[in-house]
Amino acid sequence: MTTTNAWSDVWSQLVPKFGQILFSIALFAAVLVIAFWLASRARGKAERPVVVTLMLGPAIVLVAIGLVVPGLQTILFSVRDPYGQGFVGLQNFGWAFTDPGMRQTLTNTVLWIVLAPILSTGIGLLLAVLVDRIKREALAKALIFMPMAISFVGASVVWKFVYQYAGPGNPQIGLLSSIVMAFGVKNPPNWMLTQPLNTFLLMVIYIWVQTGFAMVVLSAAIKAVPMDINEAASLDGATGFRLFRTITMPMVRGTFVVVLTTAMVATLKLFDIVRTMTGGNFGTSVLANEMYSQTFVQFNSGHGAALAVILFIGVTPMIWYNVRSLRKERTIR
Repeated sequence: MTTTNAWSDVWSQLVPKFGQILFSIALFAAVLVIAFWLASRARGKAERPVVVTLMLGPAIVLVAIGLVVPGLQTILFSVRDPYGQGFVGLQNFGWAFTDPGMRQTLTNTVLWIVLAPILSTGIGLLLAVLVDRIKREALAKALIFMPMAISFVGASVVWKFVYQYAGPGNPQIGLLSSIVMAFGVKNPPNWMLTQPLNTFLLMVIYIWVQTGFAMVVLSAAIKAVPMDINEAASLDGATGFRLFRTITMPMVRGTFVVVLTTAMVATLKLFDIVRTMTGGNFGTSVLANEMYSQTFVQFNSGHGAALAVILFIGVTPMIWYNVRSLRKERTIR
């Protein structure tokens, strides 16, 4: 009897929700039908404005609701107290740049932005050049690209076993500790507690995941270089690294810049690896992780909003440069 009542309660809760979902789908479909019908009925000078309004209007409204309004609210919260009530001016931003813990966080963020994208893109370019010259190229690319199939959280779980540490006298099951001990080190360090080494070890996870993406994109760009240009350069005596430096690299520079700036944007927003591996402790926190901690762990909306604004300001120039590079490359083509 108890089980029957439990199922009745579950169904009594699910049926209204299913009804709401079906009603929302039907309403969305009805709006689309009406929009297309109105667009098809428009004639003359009113045809283009009506079509543009009907097609772009819903998208603009959704962008405003989901992006513009929350963005303005975040800016408003960044100049208020932790409870979002009293006006405090730029105190939250002053805290972000003067607090010792935040200085460490900002330093880590800068290191991530500089090192991780350059290494992942550079290694990807190197692999793209090397893999194109071997047999079974597709198999090699698939193996290198495979880490991209998992999330940063999944990759972090894998690398937790690599960095696993056991105390002195206990058998070391971590792969990195085992490798170090094979070279004669008797007591390997606790990798995730050793500063600043732990920050660089976290970067390895990002590089492991992102290198495959850089390799695939840059390999496609290298293959798009006309063969007659390479053949003409070879006839002029350009071979090996000289051929790569004078012909291949200038031809794929635009793609290289796009991949590099994309990786920089991803590192600036990085959250998953740090949160999964260390939770931002032991001197490994970055801007995105600290923003989450301030907002949802310490419930300080002012500090969290200020960090969000700083994050947005940092991302904006990279996105602008990325779009500019894409437009310039498209114009050249």
